[in-house]
Amino acid sequence: MIDKSSLTLVIADDHPMLLSGLYDEMTRNGYNVVAKANNGELALQAILTEKPTIALLDIDMPKLSGFEVIKQAKEKGTKTKFIILSFHKETEYVIQAKKLQIDGYLLKEDAFEEIERCFEVVLNDGQYFSKSFAKAALEDASYELQKLNLLTPSEVTILKLVAQQKSTNDIADTLCVSSRTVEKHRSNIIDKLVLEKGTNMLTNWALVNKKLILEL
Repeated sequence: MIDKSSLTLVIADDHPMLLSGLYDEMTRNGYNVVAKANNGELALQAILTEKPTIALLDIDMPKLSGFEVIKQAKEKGTKTKFIILSFHKETEYVIQAKKLQIDGYLLKEDAFEEIERCFEVVLNDGQYFSKSFAKAALEDASYELQKLNLLTPSEVTILKLVAQQKSTNDIADTLCVSSRTVEKHRSNIIDKLVLEKGTNMLTNWALVNKKLILEL
């Protein structure tokens, strides 16, 4: 059972109607919303100032994304529990959430009861993903994250440059290393990510997963 009297919330969404609807639903059900924000910068300020029990955040917001808000807040040592509330079901978003060790991930299609179930789990130091996620999708995300965690710092740097469509020679010039060294790193990355061998396989994969890679 949730003790609503001691629970404080910050909510953030850049869609005015969704933000207003979420605020109304929370307050109507007895929750204490101490701040609401329509962009990531304001959300971060509210979290650091109000120190809420839970922050319920959209991903796609101006100035700072929900993920960026969480990353910066955690770097400042906040004890707030973070729950994403989004339309995004794609694996790359789930991987980012898992990498940031976000406490909860809900979908905007979920019923209000799902939010309350999520609250109960995260308040007991658990991690909760919406029941709308297929189990296989969550397992795939965990597997992809495990593979990315195998990369060395040098390989991550090169992967980020590949995602920016830099050629092998451009990367070599940027890092002041030989093209052969870059090719060796690319080969190692392909092996660790279990990608098929091929001229453009790594580049194609990096472009598809660019948003995730640039967050590494």
